[in-house]
Amino acid sequence: MTRPRVLFICGSLNQTTQMHQIAEQLVGCERFFTNYFDEGYLSVLKRLRLTEMTPLGYKLSARTLAYLTRHDLPIDEGGRNGPYDLVLTCSDLLMPERIRRYPVILVQEGMTDPEGFWFRVWRRYRWFPRWLAGTAVTGLSDQYTMFCVASEGYKRHFVSRGANPDKIVVTGIPNFDNCRRFHDNTFPFRDFVLVCTSDIRETLGREDRKAFIENAVRIANGRRLIFKLHPNERAARATREIARYAPGALVYPTGSAEEMIANCAVLITRFSSTAYVGLALGKEVHSDFDVEDLRRKLPLQNGSAAKEIAAVCRGLLSRAPQAAADTLLRSGAVDSGMRDLPQQGAALESVP
Repeated sequence: MTRPRVLFICGSLNQTTQMHQIAEQLVGCERFFTNYFDEGYLSVLKRLRLTEMTPLGYKLSARTLAYLTRHDLPIDEGGRNGPYDLVLTCSDLLMPERIRRYPVILVQEGMTDPEGFWFRVWRRYRWFPRWLAGTAVTGLSDQYTMFCVASEGYKRHFVSRGANPDKIVVTGIPNFDNCRRFHDNTFPFRDFVLVCTSDIRETLGREDRKAFIENAVRIANGRRLIFKLHPNERAARATREIARYAPGALVYPTGSAEEMIANCAVLITRFSSTAYVGLALGKEVHSDFDVEDLRRKLPLQNGSAAKEIAAVCRGLLSRAPQAAADTLLRSGAVDSGMRDLPQQGAALESVP
């Protein structure tokens, strides 16, 4: 009996670990993983190393593949070894033609970018590359079958931006659904002021890092100050800046930001999903986003997001033949004779 084949498209470490957790709940399927990819002109930009600040670049792709190899997960780079019964991805900024023939589940990665200049350009000129607007346009491709989101607050958020409410299901998201677990850690400090930096400059944005550091010093007001650098950030430059404007502060280029947050008294961020960990754990949080709005969007703390998303997967797999036919019909790849495919197959009924 043929088992359903599912492709998980990974990206950043956060995206990759979420995909891994969901895959672990679909043990009745053949599961394959790939780094983030695209088939069009962006593959040329990648070869020219012009996408290094994104999950498409060689640097983050190498991290993804190293993680998959370390966990002995089956790899199908670029999803070339289809067909697949279902595809999961953490981002719809790129939706390669290769996966559009299949049912696709989009899983919210975390916090989305603010509606900046490129978002407004894309709103006005829909031919403009969606990926340039960043995660502010998450969910707006409409090139997916279902969209699993973190909370009712986020559902309202995505709908207000134009996402189809009929495709959105509130499940929670795996890396943010049980923040209490981070209390169990060995990080040596307690009751300090933690600053989680962002990779704004590495993604071609503008940031007054001097003012950001000086504001953190003011908030700390003599308390121990610790900086956790974003993994995509130029660590040497950031460390020099912190030494200059916050002498005596500790700097951690690596380590678990979540465990540090569990031990801190105050969390300072800019546009970082780590703010949700702080809010879930009752910390004093400073963010460039409206903190009350973040509270309304706080991911469900259900501890079962991966299971909830897997249930959505099983629901689609149970009608995969018809869903695939509908997708192909919309693309014009087959004629209307495909409409009469059976709704359910014996192999799909057996998915646990």
